[in-house]
Amino acid sequence: MSNISNIFKAYDIRGKVNSELTPDVSLLIGRSFGDWLNNDAPVVVGYDMRPDSRNLALAIIKGLNMQGKDVWDIGEVTSDIVYFTTGFFKLGGGVMITASHNPGEYNGIKLCKEQVMPVGEESGLLDIKNLAISKSFKKSKKTGMVIKKDITGDWISHVFSFIDISELNELKIVVDAGNGMAGKIFPEVEPYLPFDVRELYFDLDGTFPNHIANPLDPKNLIDIQALIKKYKADLGIAFDGDGDRAVLIDEKGEPLSGTTMTALLAEYFLNKYPGSNILCNAICGQAAFDAIESHGGKAIRTKVGHSFIKSDMRKYKAIFAGEHSGHYYFKDNYMADSGLIAAIVAISILCKSNKSLSELVKPYRKAYIQIPETNFEVVNKQEVIEKIATEFRQDKQDRLDGLTVYFKDGWFNVRPSNTEPLMRLNAEAKSKDKLMSIVNKVSGIINS
Repeated sequence: MSNISNIFKAYDIRGKVNSELTPDVSLLIGRSFGDWLNNDAPVVVGYDMRPDSRNLALAIIKGLNMQGKDVWDIGEVTSDIVYFTTGFFKLGGGVMITASHNPGEYNGIKLCKEQVMPVGEESGLLDIKNLAISKSFKKSKKTGMVIKKDITGDWISHVFSFIDISELNELKIVVDAGNGMAGKIFPEVEPYLPFDVRELYFDLDGTFPNHIANPLDPKNLIDIQALIKKYKADLGIAFDGDGDRAVLIDEKGEPLSGTTMTALLAEYFLNKYPGSNILCNAICGQAAFDAIESHGGKAIRTKVGHSFIKSDMRKYKAIFAGEHSGHYYFKDNYMADSGLIAAIVAISILCKSNKSLSELVKPYRKAYIQIPETNFEVVNKQEVIEKIATEFRQDKQDRLDGLTVYFKDGWFNVRPSNTEPLMRLNAEAKSKDKLMSIVNKVSGIINS
């Protein structure tokens, strides 16, 4: 049972296929989740395109059925469709089999309960783990049923409820699905859009033969940037593996950071809901906070990770939340994240602006310079964090998520990954010289 203990992370379940995360383990998780859910409504189960995802989903479904839970099997979908289905149809919970952007040797399980409320280490995930380890399951009086559903039409209608389709212009766009689930869903959306869409890596393949479906890593954007240039496209969209994260790339081939996208979307929603609260995670840049405050909203920092943010959105009654990693959460989407909604809303803003995308986002880019999130393999993460804290003890610090250190003209954050054996570094400054000074000093401490 040590495998079960090891695969439970801060806000979901991740493990190596065939060794850590197997159908037998998934069966136990399905049973424990079924027992933990405190309602009688059906549970929706979806899965991504990884080779083992269907088998893991079948094991989860079997486990839920054994505990008396009826299951909606919605097949291969994006994670945001599972969230939507749970909320829109008032189901008892949701399960998505995916390891998101992790390499093909991994898989994972994302859970939510009724009203798409998160299930993380602070909201039930540890209880589910302990139930799975102890196998102290309730004896159910009945076996649940499996009902197959196709939610695609309902989902598309929901996505377009965020914009006025009639205001969209004819645009040329390139979309990179990264062989992930966006390759199945985006073609269903295309007939409703006045866009000339060039599709890249739309074949579903969980071995990721072209590049890992992680649009935050610059090397994974090389192909879409080349096509944007070749076709003189107005913009590009790169999705991650399970489709709940989207990165926009402007007509010059420059990606919009999570900070830039958060600022852009925050202004849109503040125009709809003036004076509202908006969340930014601990590694969002200053431009997002500036945009929110300058448009009359209140910016609130939160920890990185969907379960933390979804909880905080309810706590602070936020209308929108943005993460530097490309996750965007919407009050009108049951507080859940969606890459497709974020992309569609951003494009609608672009169409109404009569500007190019680079011109539209220029105000958010000009004041600060950020590095791409940089990962380091670290044996003892907490020891390294304390060493860095000591080195910068004269500067303002907080421990909201890892360690953030503030300077007059910049900041950096180091935090341990909750899903991988890595230490992550983010940094921002008003000048390149200051930024490199911060990065070089912190990197030297980590590598020493």
